[in-house]
Formats: sequence, structure tokens, C-alpha cells
Amino acid sequence: MRIILLENIEKLGKIGDIVEVADGYARNYLIPGKMALVATKENINLVKHKIELLEKKAKDELEKAKKLAKKLEETSITLTVKAGEGGKIFGAVTNLDIAEALRKKNVVIDKRDILLEEPIQYIGAYVVDVRLHKEVIGKVKVWVTGEYESGGTEKQQK
Repeated sequence: MRIILLENIEKLGKIGDIVEVADGYARNYLIPGKMALVATKENINLVKHKIELLEKKAKDELEKAKKLAKKLEETSITLTVKAGEGGKIFGAVTNLDIAEALRKKNVVIDKRDILLEEPIQYIGAYVVDVRLHKEVIGKVKVWVTGEYESGGTEKQQK
């Protein structure tokens, strides 16, 4: 039986491929599972149209990601944290902290898309990668500044 694949199926083909399979495999598994349609002229045209829409949507998402990457490169965020001697901060700056700082600048990024190898633990300037699309990685400048604690408490003598 000739069918059109609606999903990528390993060892069979990708979306839109017209393949020949056993009748039982098509009727009992692929078609009821909405993974394929019988290859009629109407179904072929329908699938072609759906593929064109998916390609247009993917292209639009890529363009949107590229624009956001450009906006991120122009964006700089500053995080002020408590720090001790030598620029070591108390705690760490994580991808969640960076996501919240970006949100305050009206740039909404999921914390899982901020690619920190490890949390930032020292004061300084960093360039952090942000995954915007499977093909687009943006970069944002992160400035970590310290709010220093005083050198302890002093006792007054009388």
C-alpha cells in the first residue's frame, strides 16, 4: 500500500515521503496512529500544503531568533551581589538570576536556554551564551558587581 508519512519514522522515511508498506502495517499501525495517510491525490496535496506551512513557520522562527540575538548583543545587564575579599561573591549568580534580570529589560528567555557551564562566583564582566533556536546562539553581557560587607563589628572601649 502506498502511504504518505505524517511523521519522521526511522527506517521508513521523513514527513511527506511517499512509501510502499505492507497493507496490514499501514491499516493497523500507521494510519490509526495518525503517522500516515493513504497516498491519494487529495492527501498528497494536503500534505504538501502542510509541509509548506511548516517550512514557513520554521523560517519565521529562525528570523525571529536572529532578531532576538541581535537585541541580546546590544543588551547589558548588571547584577549587584554581596561579595567578600578578592571579589568572591557570597553564593553564586545562576542562569535564573540572569533570566530575571533580562525579564526586567523586557527580554523573556527561559532559564534553561541560558548556557552557563557553572554558576558565576566572582565579580567581573562575562559574556553568556543564550540558546534562542537550534541554529542561533545569542550572547549577552553580564556585569557582576559587588556590594562589600564592612570588615566586621568593632567593640567600643570606655
